[in-house]
Amino acid sequence: MPRFRAMGLALLIALLAMAPALAGTQNTTVTASDAWIRVLPGSLPNAGYVTLLNTGTQHVALTGASSAAYRRIMLHQSTENGGVSRMHAIARLPIPPHGRVRLAPGGYHLMLMQPVHPLRPGSTVTIRLRFADGSSLDVPFLARPANATGISD
Repeated sequence: MPRFRAMGLALLIALLAMAPALAGTQNTTVTASDAWIRVLPGSLPNAGYVTLLNTGTQHVALTGASSAAYRRIMLHQSTENGGVSRMHAIARLPIPPHGRVRLAPGGYHLMLMQPVHPLRPGSTVTIRLRFADGSSLDVPFLARPANATGISD
């Protein structure tokens, strides 16, 4: 019986040591600025915008996001062709080394679906951005009214 306890203890120690790796790491090469959410009325989806800067020497790819404030968040891109606007989901958004990617109205954005609670302009929501290498970045997003066009409105 002592042998099984020792094995169990060794397994527990190994699992605890792996916990940080399993949980993902904080991204240290991407910084976020000008993060804001356009709040639409009722249960309509909201949109999240942010500028991401890759300060590292390797390519980075944004692959998803999550937040306790929304049941689902998707990466989207809006395009216009011949006067017709379209929006479609994308699986990843590359950020080149020392490059900047802007999620902004009319282009790339986070589609924030099914808010858990109504969001009021002026409040802040933390969104966890996830990257292809398993890292993440927690970013505070400022809620702005539906007629906002940027963070400084």
